[in-house]
Amino acid sequence: MVRNLLIRILLIPFSLLYGIGVSINNLLYRWEILKPFRFSLPIISVGNLTVGGSGKTPHTEYLIRLLSPHISLATMSRGYGRKTKGFLIATENISAYEIGDEPLQYARKFDDIVVSVAENRGMGVPKLLSKHPEVETILLDDAFQHRSIEPGLNILLTEYAKPYYKDFLMPSGRLREWASGAKRADAVVVSKCPDEISSEQMLNISKKLNLQNHQKLFFSYYKYLRPYNIFNPSQSVHLSEFDSVFLVSAIANTDYLMAYLEEQHLDVYDLSFEDHHRFSNYEISNIIHRFQEQSGNRKILLTTEKDAMRLELHKGYFLEKDTQVFALPIEVRFHSFQSSFDDYIKDYLLNVKV
Repeated sequence: MVRNLLIRILLIPFSLLYGIGVSINNLLYRWEILKPFRFSLPIISVGNLTVGGSGKTPHTEYLIRLLSPHISLATMSRGYGRKTKGFLIATENISAYEIGDEPLQYARKFDDIVVSVAENRGMGVPKLLSKHPEVETILLDDAFQHRSIEPGLNILLTEYAKPYYKDFLMPSGRLREWASGAKRADAVVVSKCPDEISSEQMLNISKKLNLQNHQKLFFSYYKYLRPYNIFNPSQSVHLSEFDSVFLVSAIANTDYLMAYLEEQHLDVYDLSFEDHHRFSNYEISNIIHRFQEQSGNRKILLTTEKDAMRLELHKGYFLEKDTQVFALPIEVRFHSFQSSFDDYIKDYLLNVKV
């Protein structure tokens, strides 16, 4: 603990230098020396101030479920970790290495939307619309700091357990920019809340966030669903059927997930990798070996849906070793404000000037 604190203190000068660079960039946009692209159709951005782990993917999925039955929808992400460059649209047989794990997850789960990636969103949106002019709304995943586009609605996420007002700039902390950047948000969502949270707790967080009058505040949590076989998605199971879990994950933060699994009274063996890790053949062999060595018959090899996009690339080897992998799906729910959040999004779309 003391060692970590000392390291953070030593890194503060580098954080300040980083913060100066971020401030200059933001000032260039504020003074309109750099001008963002503006588009006539509604664009909703889902982002955060910190590095990873706030729940951008499940919240984007929430918006997809909310909107796709009513309008023609597209998503645009950077496609972090992909081998390709430039603008790309997801096709039926595309892999995570070509488009990234999160975009592939959208494409697999929602066949009625257009899924695209582009490092430069400002250049990517016109290319998307030229190929799919029917698109009526675009969801930008992780674009809060990518200011080349000015979204019509900026949604900022912050974790309940690690709110941005308790954090500091990288590399001393996890902030990508100063906490004051939250002023650009139209709505703030406190994500990964406990299943039960009191009005007093919400009020306390609201005071610490110190939002501006026009900014809306919402509180969300995760609902975990039944795990399904990533090689045969029609096969699902109940975690109550098992005594132990062998968890393979490569996400930014597993604390919330680990807490859920422990609440299920399961023995959890956690094998973690860095976020967006690309699994090698050796690592897959090691995963299978360790899982098979785990004692007991009532055990399950579990992963996240995002990690499943990369693990399934090794499907042949898993099946050759008679090892099934199950993904644990999650959906976002809102505390006391479910209809309010839905109405907020719908009102924006109804009132947007095209």
